[in-house]
Amino acid sequence: MKSLKQGLLIAAIALSQPTWSCTEDGVEGFVPENNLKISVNAKRFGGITEEEFNDVITKVENIYAPLVAQEGGKLIIDRAWEDGTVNAYAQRSGTNWMVNMFGGLARHETITVDGMALVVCHEIGHHIGGAPKKASYYSSSWASNEGQSDYFANLKCLRRTFLNDDNISIVSKMEVPEALSAACGKAFASEEDKAICIRGGMAGDSVAKLFASLRSQSTPAKFDTPDSRVVNTTDDAHPATQCRLDTYFQGSLCEVSFNENVTTSSEVSGTCHGSLGHQQGLRPNCWFKPRLDN
Repeated sequence: MKSLKQGLLIAAIALSQPTWSCTEDGVEGFVPENNLKISVNAKRFGGITEEEFNDVITKVENIYAPLVAQEGGKLIIDRAWEDGTVNAYAQRSGTNWMVNMFGGLARHETITVDGMALVVCHEIGHHIGGAPKKASYYSSSWASNEGQSDYFANLKCLRRTFLNDDNISIVSKMEVPEALSAACGKAFASEEDKAICIRGGMAGDSVAKLFASLRSQSTPAKFDTPDSRVVNTTDDAHPATQCRLDTYFQGSLCEVSFNENVTTSSEVSGTCHGSLGHQQGLRPNCWFKPRLDN
């Protein structure tokens, strides 16, 4: 009886405390734990400005605060521009669904405005990105896992964020890899949809460069060198750099509308999935193992 009471007490304490993602204990965020700090006074070689940092967060926040409210949460985004941490986190405390954004990440030389939008989208994806969810001590947590949050970022969030922009003009100023341009051109008939696809892919390219830099990787991830690994079970942790780029790429290529919502109960709803006959836009098998009961 004593052990049962202790177990219930531990469970009650756990449920009453704020919980974090990208890992439940907050050890890892958008990128794995790292000691890099980029102070607000550091000499700039790239990254984005404070104004750009705030503007892109506001843009995504204005779109997603009402959608989060529909799910029962209050979206709160902490804009810690002065903090040199090169990371971002999602957190929940009751109905407060929080995203913590840090200036250190924004100041990293690899980060573009669209790359920062992707980071915000990924963290919101932990809250409303759907299945698969992270495993927890009891069953599954509130948080969509890392790969799903990456997929959601391009499949839904960036498309909403870019919708009313002059995407064709924006893309015309980018140096776009041929593999990305060709794939988006094949996937979408309209020039506008193609441009949104390319912007999503290039946002993924920005953060893939961040991952490679933090991991001191000499071989860059590319759109035409997909990760060949096939997992036996869905991996909740951060995928490898190439695998994450593949996920952003496929999210951008999926033909399913951003208005078709993902759900917490099904890995199929609102996504491109082999069971629906889709041939592209599928979550990569380097982290995702389709369930048989969907």
